Order: sequence, then structure tokens, then C-alpha cells
Amino acid sequence: MKTLFKLLLFVVVLYSCSSPEKLLQQGNYDALVEKSVKNLIKNPTSEEDANMLDKAYKLANDRDLERIKYLKTEGNPNTWDEMLSLYSSLKNRQTSVRRVLPLHTGGQTIQYDYVDYDAEIVTAKRKAAEYFYAHGRKLMENKTKESYRQAYYELTRAKNYSGDSYPDLDPMIREAKYLGMSRVLIGVTNRTIINLPPEFTDGLVAVNASQLNSEWVEFHTRKPDRDIQLDYFIDIVLQVIEVSPDLVQDRDLIEKKTVENGFEYVLDAKGNVMKDTAGNDIKIKKYKEIQCTVIESHQQKDCGIKGEVEFHSANPQSLLKRQPIAAGTHFEHVSARAIGDLNALSAEKRQLVAIEPVPFPNDIRMILDCTEALKKSIHEAISYNRGIIH
Repeated sequence: MKTLFKLLLFVVVLYSCSSPEKLLQQGNYDALVEKSVKNLIKNPTSEEDANMLDKAYKLANDRDLERIKYLKTEGNPNTWDEMLSLYSSLKNRQTSVRRVLPLHTGGQTIQYDYVDYDAEIVTAKRKAAEYFYAHGRKLMENKTKESYRQAYYELTRAKNYSGDSYPDLDPMIREAKYLGMSRVLIGVTNRTIINLPPEFTDGLVAVNASQLNSEWVEFHTRKPDRDIQLDYFIDIVLQVIEVSPDLVQDRDLIEKKTVENGFEYVLDAKGNVMKDTAGNDIKIKKYKEIQCTVIESHQQKDCGIKGEVEFHSANPQSLLKRQPIAAGTHFEHVSARAIGDLNALSAEKRQLVAIEPVPFPNDIRMILDCTEALKKSIHEAISYNRGIIH
């Protein structure tokens, strides 16, 4: 019952938040226009929806037209984009409302004059393209990453608004993208006493660049062309590699079992075999205890790698941060041998004694087995500190 009450209360609150009156009070006129249009399509005779639509439509248009008037009076060239958006809103709103015209409310029929906004939209689009083109070119002259990136956005908008009106626009967009990109080179420095094989260090930097790349940052695991400028360096510094000795620990345990061991006759006082009522010899079972010693051999070997990921800026050259990394791998194998009567063993121990010892992996194999775990630690360190690379 409480759950039903909470659900009903939630529905009431949700409805009140999006009720026509609430939308009108909040100044969310376009949402109210769309809501009223949908309701009138379903029920064309609803005077309440017609009344709300009339109010919201007029208020929304008045607001947009007043803003356009102010922007034109202000005369800043960077406002044509906003005017384009306002004219587009006026046109789209008019198109939406025309689906339910005329409106009928309070005994009156309401019809709105059609306004052709296309000429104003075309002018605003052209002026906005002119502004973004000119301002984008000016930003390129600043020759900073941020200015190139902003130029890319503005030149792209100029392209969207103007199409092919500016022949040099596409090359400028490509140049802005290229110059605004930050490039990061990931490398490995081995400061341990172990001479590591190339496949290990190559494997560490074989990160999935697509998961790290962003709009304005791209990661490289191999040095790009000489002409490409690098902005950051990520150095994977290996400091300590510890590989334990081959360790074998034996453990002895004895399993015992009582089993049948033939039979013997029951004799009377005179030494004769006793008979049962059917005339058969009376026998009793004999038992004996058997045992088997199981020697379990536990082979173990461990490898641990510790280091840091260093983040460096190329211009100016500086160390931005160090992030610790670590990984390890563990080898373990259990085998056993048996001494004694195997019939004394449980099924589990029988399976165990069938397993033979295996050769220990060598130190390099243990180190190579750390690659995936260490790559994960490196990837987490880079992802966590992506904010310092921009």
C-alpha cells in the first residue's frame, strides 16, 4: 500500500512539474507550444490547450523578436550566429503551430499571419559565416594550441554555414586541426639490473591508443616523422624486478584403510570346524589395515615489477607528475608421489599422485608473464592523469 502511494505521489509531482501552468511560469514556452500542439492534434476542440498555445506562442515570439532587435541595435558581428538560431526558432515554431490552426477558444477563432523568415535566415547565416571565417583566420595568427583549436571550431561553423563559398576553407580547417593537436610519445626506460628482451618493452607500450586518444590529444608508441612536433612524453620507468628462487615444499601425509583379508573357520573346543544349523562350515572374515604415504610437492615461484610512469612536458621541458605502477605474477604447481599400498588412497589422492612435477619457468618467462598485468597498471596510470595532458 505504501509503495502504491509513493508511486501515485511521484506521478502527481512529475505531472505538476511539466504541467502547462508550470511551463508557462518557468518561461519554457517552446516546451509548452509542443505539448499543446500534441494535445490539439489528439483533441482539436480542447479550448484549454488552444488558450495555452496562444499564450506560449505569442510570448515566445515576442521574446525572440525583442532579442533580435537588441542584437541588431548592438551591432556586434559575433552575434549573427545567435540571430540565426533565433530566426530558426521562429520559423520552426511557426511550422509546428500551423499544424493545428486555426485555434478555437472562448468563442473566438485565432489565426496567425504567416511570416517568411527565410530571407533573414539566409542573411544571418551568411553574416555568421563571414564572422567565423574572418575570426578563425585571425585566431590562426596567434599560433597557440588553444587558438588553433578555437579556430578549428569557428572555421568548421563557417564551412557549415557557407558551404563552398570560401575555397581556402577546407585547407585551413585541416591545418587548424593539425596544429591544434597535442601529440604524446610513450616510451620505456629500464633502470633494473636485468637485460629485458625487446618483446617485453614493446609489449608495455602496445597500449590501445584508440582508448586513450581524445579530440585534441593523440598517443604514439613509436616516434613519428621528424617533422612532427611532440608535446608530451610519457616515460614508463622500470625500477625493480624481483624474481624469487625456485621453491619446492614437500608435505608427507599417511592415509590408512581397513580391508578384508580372507576368512578363518570357527573351531569348537576339540579343534573341529563348527557347523551352522544347515550343516555349513562357520567362517568369520579377517581384516587388515593397509597404508600409503603421499608426498605432496608444492612448486612456487613469484615475480614482481615496480616502477613509475613519468609525465613530461616538451615545451617547456618539465616533469609534470610521477605515478607509481606495479604488477606481479605467481607460478604454482602441485604434484605428488606415493609410497605404500595405493589401495589405501582416497579418490582425491589417487588423482593427485597421477600428477607429475613440471619444469619451473625461467626468470625471463616469469617477467614476460607480467606484461599484461603491468600494461593494465600503466593504462590506469595514464587514464587517471589524462587531465594534465591537453
